[in-house]
Amino acid sequence: MNTLISRIALGVCVLGLAACTVGPDFHRPAAALPDQWEAGHRGQATPLSTTPSQIVDGALDPQWWNVFHDAELSSLIARVAGASLDVKAAGARLMQARAARRVSGADALPSVEGTASYQHARSSQNGLLDVAGLGGKHDYNVWQPGLDASWELDLWGRVRRETESADASVEASADLRRDVLLATLAETASDYLQLRGVQAQQQIVQQNLEIARHSLALTKIRFADGVATRLDMAEAAAQVSTIEAQLPLLDNQHARLVNALSFLMAAPPHTLDSELRAAAPIPALPSRVPAGLPSELVERRPDIRVAEAHLHAATASIGVAVGDFYPRVTLSANLSLQAMHFGDLDQWSSHMFGVGPALSVPLFEGGRLKGQLALREAQQQEAAIAFQRTVLNAWHEVDNAMSDYDARQSHRDKLAEAVEQDRIALDNAQRQYVAGATDFLNVLSVQRDLLGTQQALAASSTEVAVSLVTLFKTLGGGWQTAFPTSSKRADPGGTARVSGERDHDS
Repeated sequence: MNTLISRIALGVCVLGLAACTVGPDFHRPAAALPDQWEAGHRGQATPLSTTPSQIVDGALDPQWWNVFHDAELSSLIARVAGASLDVKAAGARLMQARAARRVSGADALPSVEGTASYQHARSSQNGLLDVAGLGGKHDYNVWQPGLDASWELDLWGRVRRETESADASVEASADLRRDVLLATLAETASDYLQLRGVQAQQQIVQQNLEIARHSLALTKIRFADGVATRLDMAEAAAQVSTIEAQLPLLDNQHARLVNALSFLMAAPPHTLDSELRAAAPIPALPSRVPAGLPSELVERRPDIRVAEAHLHAATASIGVAVGDFYPRVTLSANLSLQAMHFGDLDQWSSHMFGVGPALSVPLFEGGRLKGQLALREAQQQEAAIAFQRTVLNAWHEVDNAMSDYDARQSHRDKLAEAVEQDRIALDNAQRQYVAGATDFLNVLSVQRDLLGTQQALAASSTEVAVSLVTLFKTLGGGWQTAFPTSSKRADPGGTARVSGERDHDS
């Protein structure tokens, strides 16, 4: 009875120890973010917020590209999300992290392996050991199939901490894939908007080229009538050539941007030539841009989630280092059959077994364990600092993107006013030239001014649209739709999609 009670008490103690997990537990760090964005970025009457498109409080649409209401852009986004080689490479890295997690998690389970051996041998006649009892005069055979099993009792939670760290590393890899997807979608939208901006500049140059050619034809007529001079003729012809010289460079920019979009969707050069050859206007901006709340950045920004996962992994690694200071208990067992004749293996007398625990206690490691613990603690401190820096950087990026969006809109509006005034000036200069009230040099000067401001306006309009894409990127929108999740942290593997269909782990 006393023996039974002792065994029960020992079992209770072992179970109690098994529930112990050494090392610090991870707690999500607080993110130092404001409750709301600055008033100047939310559509109130401030010097930086007087433009038609206003940044306001409100839920951020994960499919932020829909604010442009451009079917071609939405189509490109969907295809790039599913075909991007960068996203696929990030998915492969996620698969590696999951495979490493399975390797790490195997330490928490028993290890069982089957063995089988056969040996044809003869003992020495002059040696000390004659296992066959044949005096070393005859050969013999030994047949031995069996099973070996071992299991480390995770009394201190060292293995559990290893698994926890591996789980956090998988989370980090999943969020890195989200980060790659977010950057890829933003780059797709940016390249597309720049393409439309180049097409707008091409149209502007063509329109001004027609004006310049008309002026040249008019100058030739006036020269034939003896009203214009050869200087007027030369200046008009030079104006035409100067404008024509811009077309090859714009054509080159157009081709490079089309190829950039083709590369993003893992297609050869010129794949999208026919699809994107027709010019289309720069998409209009929304009147209101919901930016969400600052506190939502922690969940939306993949880089913050990556930093948090790294901090979690570093915290769990401390527990692994602490667990190395404690004894390790391993249960091992083996069951096998051994016989000198194969036909005797099915007899009970051929069986053999062994079972029992093994204890290993670190007595002297030359400071290795203490050094390892100090290393893990320092790495955790670095990860905590990196998390704080990532959050602060995200705050700065969003604030800068909002200011940039407001400022670029103001810059665009002033250029629009300049274009209107230059048009009026050119019309008056042409009328005065025809009437003989001014020379042709004035007409050329005003036309150059109009071309410059028109191109600057097209470039500025493009920059405004691209800055809105940058704002959505800094807010961390986009990946939630491409990689839908069934839980807060889950992110199954698979090919990126923006259809809302859930990926499945293989």
